Amino acid sequence: MAEGDSYASGNWVVKEGNEDQFLSRWTEFLNWTRGNAQRFQEANLLRDRSDPRHFVSFARWEDDAAQEAWRALPEFPEKLGACRELCDEFRGGAFTGAVSV
Repeated sequence: MAEGDSYASGNWVVKEGNEDQFLSRWTEFLNWTRGNAQRFQEANLLRDRSDPRHFVSFARWEDDAAQEAWRALPEFPEKLGACRELCDEFRGGAFTGAVSV
């Protein structure tokens, strides 16, 4: 974890039967991010082994300003919304690194 890095995270509970479509839309969203957001570094999506409808995503940015600029892109609400509409629950947030071991 580099000093100054900024993180975005999402906690997703996908509607039953929509898991494959969610994986496709999330991948499309983050591929769009890679092509359109400056100083984006990487993103990961984890799937809960005990509940295959539950996913946790996290993305790393060079700094908070880069993440804020991404969220301000005109297409951002549509791209995020395409993923969210497949979910029963979603909670997202912006984070700063605290400890890395």
